[in-house]
Amino acid sequence: MSVHPPILRRGDTIGIVTLGSPLNSMTINTGISVLRSMGFQVVLGNYVYSVDGFLGGTDEQRAYDLMNMFANQRVRMILPTRGGVGVLGILPYLDYEVISANPKILTGYSDISVLMNALYQFCDLITFSSLMLFDFNPSTPAYNFDQFFEATSKVSAPRIIQNPPNVLLTSKVLGNVTGPIVGGNLSSIVDTLGTSYEIDTKGKVLFLEETHEPINKVYRMINHLKIAGKFNDCIGIVMGECTECQTAYGKSYNDLIDEVLAPIGKALMTNLASAHGTYKAAIPIGALVNLNTYNNTLTVLEPTVSLS
Repeated sequence: MSVHPPILRRGDTIGIVTLGSPLNSMTINTGISVLRSMGFQVVLGNYVYSVDGFLGGTDEQRAYDLMNMFANQRVRMILPTRGGVGVLGILPYLDYEVISANPKILTGYSDISVLMNALYQFCDLITFSSLMLFDFNPSTPAYNFDQFFEATSKVSAPRIIQNPPNVLLTSKVLGNVTGPIVGGNLSSIVDTLGTSYEIDTKGKVLFLEETHEPINKVYRMINHLKIAGKFNDCIGIVMGECTECQTAYGKSYNDLIDEVLAPIGKALMTNLASAHGTYKAAIPIGALVNLNTYNNTLTVLEPTVSLS
């Protein structure tokens, strides 16, 4: 059974960590200011501002900051500054027993996907494909904040995950399946294959999205998952957007879905507003969902936070 982290309330303390690539100090400080204006307290990891080339510090340093936030009894939620690359490198340095004993809200997307799925697989902890620190800025759409707080600050179910107006969900293959939802950023999920942190899709609804990749490379990654048995194991597929993904050799993202994923025959929904897109639905990784493509709905069936 999944573990529901304690609810987030105004006035709670949010721990800020850099777990992958670095983020410039101005953007970090803007996010902190927005959080404080919303009524939250903020605690910073020791290496939040660190820069080591394309990484925000060493693997050990970034893992140290994350473990400190889980151990810190003041911290209610852990918020990464961004994703980027390198999150897979911190996983061997985490203490999953300590994390299990101190469940907390963790939210993010992009390369944070590998951490979220690892926390579900090793700790049964529900996490959230939703906002990161750099999304806490004045230009972020109200839809994104509404989704975020609906998932992290309310103990209620069921919750239908709806796109914003004029962004249509599309059901490509009919089906009605129920199971935990896993996944996230396609390239990050593919990086887990062959490691101790390989994604487990057996009996799960698999959610995927991508950004800034040519469609021939997206095909390679989807085919990798297919050959690895991940689509065979899953019970349904939810495809998010492929933002700024360039058509290649005359093939588009929709062509790829129609020609590679639809023939698999699993319940298939596409165009979920999420992650790298302008609009970001809050997807609770590890929570029980119902994917019903007969009526074009994706419904979270259990509360994703607890009152404790």
